[in-house]
Amino acid sequence: MRRLWICLLALPLAAAAQPPRPAAPVAPSASLPGEPSYADLADLAIPAPVAAHVRLRRALPLKGADAVGVAAGLTRFYIEADVLALIRGEPGMPSQVRYLVDLPSGVDGRPPRLQKRSEWLIFARTVPGRPGELQLSAPDAQLAFSAPVAQRTREILREVLDNAAPPAISGIGRAFHVPGVLPGASETQLFLVTARGQPISINVVREPQAQPRWFVSLSEFVDAGATQPPRDSLLWYRLACFLPAQLPEASLAEAREHRAAITADYRLVRQGLGACPRTRTRR
Repeated sequence: MRRLWICLLALPLAAAAQPPRPAAPVAPSASLPGEPSYADLADLAIPAPVAAHVRLRRALPLKGADAVGVAAGLTRFYIEADVLALIRGEPGMPSQVRYLVDLPSGVDGRPPRLQKRSEWLIFARTVPGRPGELQLSAPDAQLAFSAPVAQRTREILREVLDNAAPPAISGIGRAFHVPGVLPGASETQLFLVTARGQPISINVVREPQAQPRWFVSLSEFVDAGATQPPRDSLLWYRLACFLPAQLPEASLAEAREHRAAITADYRLVRQGLGACPRTRTRR
């Protein structure tokens, strides 16, 4: 994909009347059906240095050398848009931006018609040395604007940029299980692996004649007063969308006779988190 982007940047435009071409978008697949889920928006917003509410000024369909690498059934557009609100980005960003986007063609193979002054929510990165030019961070990183989707995006980014934000999880480390003094009492602790080494663990506590409970600690000290992360929160997303379906064998290496208990407790956590629904088909 990076090679394709570089090649496209080097290609001349077919006609002098056409505007300078921004960096090519990420290779596309299909369109996004319906409104994005929390996980969809988090996947788009977290890695994108720019998130903006824009209004279309001009949409020019590209052909030939300007549309190299476009998949069948899609049309590449050169977009000029006004920035109505910068949700995330660097200060001093121009009020007008330019970028490329590949959109599904009509059933007759013709380019879709984009309404002038239609509004979009885009996720992108800037192109170094080319002020006002953006590269969409994913093939489906241009969404039809709606106030609820924009607000949810703001909430996600507000959590991400908070100093106390839960870290991204890259795996599961060691798991420990301690039986209690009373029959049926026990505690399991699962240490998670993060990219920057921040401490985070999941604790499952079982007590006689009580429902088992689990909670997450975001420090080296176990916070027994913590609760399960609410659905559609950043901590829920980090766990539900990135923890493996089953414990890796390496996590159970020191468990010995407690392997079954740890596995059951991890299954309890996964059930409590629930599924991580994603509706995107373009990534």
